[in-house]
Amino acid sequence: MSAKTAAPRVPSNATFKSKEKPQEVRKANIIAARAVADAIRTSLGPKGMDKMIKTSRGEIIISNDGHTILKQMAILHPVARMLVDVSAAQDAEAGDGTTSVVILTGALLGAADRLLSKGIHPTIIAESFEKASRRSVEILLEICHKISLNDREDLIRAATTSLSSKIVSQHSSFLAPLTVDSILKICDENSTTVDLSDIRLIKKVGGTIDDTNLINGVVLTQNVVKNAGGPTRKEKAKIGLIQFQISPPKPDTENNIVVNDYRQMDKILKEERAYLLNICKKIKKSKCNVLLIQKSILRDAVNDLALHFLAKLGIMVIKDIEREEVEFLSKSLGCKPISDLELFTEDRLGSADLVEEIESDGSKIVVLTGIKSNLAKPTVSVVIRGANNMILDETERSLHDALCVIRCLVKERGLIAGGGAPEIEIARRLSKEARAMNGVEAYIWQEFAEALEIIPTTLAENAGLNSIKVVTELRSRHENGEVNEGISVRRSGTTNTYDDHILQPVLVSTSAISLAAECVKSILRIDDITFSR
Repeated sequence: MSAKTAAPRVPSNATFKSKEKPQEVRKANIIAARAVADAIRTSLGPKGMDKMIKTSRGEIIISNDGHTILKQMAILHPVARMLVDVSAAQDAEAGDGTTSVVILTGALLGAADRLLSKGIHPTIIAESFEKASRRSVEILLEICHKISLNDREDLIRAATTSLSSKIVSQHSSFLAPLTVDSILKICDENSTTVDLSDIRLIKKVGGTIDDTNLINGVVLTQNVVKNAGGPTRKEKAKIGLIQFQISPPKPDTENNIVVNDYRQMDKILKEERAYLLNICKKIKKSKCNVLLIQKSILRDAVNDLALHFLAKLGIMVIKDIEREEVEFLSKSLGCKPISDLELFTEDRLGSADLVEEIESDGSKIVVLTGIKSNLAKPTVSVVIRGANNMILDETERSLHDALCVIRCLVKERGLIAGGGAPEIEIARRLSKEARAMNGVEAYIWQEFAEALEIIPTTLAENAGLNSIKVVTELRSRHENGEVNEGISVRRSGTTNTYDDHILQPVLVSTSAISLAAECVKSILRIDDITFSR
């Protein structure tokens, strides 16, 4: 028989009868997400490795910050991208612990996979995980040590712990007090959060990381315009920030003027001089003696003739202020941006004791100190120095993480021991509570507790220790009531990490566990992936 038999047509509702597909989809999702977690697992802890990333534009980034690595990775799988979002959420909420949250999510997905293979329904797993995460947060808040913002030493220790896993760890004794001082300058005991945009990190190539310094004022990377002989230092400065140009106006369309007579030429030049002189006199009349000029695309922000007049009037000029800097400068100096010459009045100016251009390590910066205006908000600037751009970028990321750690302590004033101690303690308590439960939930809580041990296990593995031996020893010590026992890489074993000054804010751990459980819940609830046209 040459005729082929036609394949039987599958009825359209057979998809609902087949249970194979959702299981396969979940399995594929879990594998994809765990692959991302395993990729950055080696970068956890003080002995964690760094990753070198080459971007599509050819830039080289060296980092061990979880969020930086994941952000640059070309991840195509939609579920694996959810881990990048979790890391971004942790970065926004706590600023530190971006690697931990991804590793925790990977471990919880591994636990969920084992529970799914036992035939437990994914919704039950997701809900039980959420309950267990809420209980974990309660335990963390129970075991944390309350602190005050006046206790500078504790804040420095927390910042040092954050910096210890970075490339700049050998400079942490110098950088940690610098980050604490910069936060304390812009907040007080009653603050509930810190706006990190009030701390400006400025990168300058030259010198070493030890030359990084904190300036209680505003730092500009633009140089003072000196080609007309204007001043480079002003005491009792009155600062104006202008958004208009001090140069002859141009027509909107391209026009050519044909001048066939020298008298007409003189008239044009005379008009130009009169126009510019009028602007400069108005600026001087308002008692302004330091002028910041926003960068202009359409025409020159200021021309040579205007600079000559401003120099004669003793006004210091700094041009090419970027649009992004305007908000920070007006907030810091208490001056209002002036968009039109008619609005140039004394009440719109900011004031400072001293504005001067200083040279350090081969590059010049302008420093404005002693800002007095009532409208000014306290801000600080940190000038980061380093041998090359890669070191500068990584130092900036490390300082940002340390600043976020102190911000966490302003939000939630509690410190816990680091080095995997809180995770082991939560795992011990959850296992104990799971034994008192009955039914499927007991199984799920037990798996959740075991998954949390991934953090101390990874810390031990990355430090070259025997992870099974170390984690078993930690379990027995926690069973004997030693709550602060964790892994100390310096001592190559277990120790009381709280007394060893290995500290972290409680908010970093609580948000990491909550976000990881939420992400796992989202992934488990997906039973199919379809692509739209």
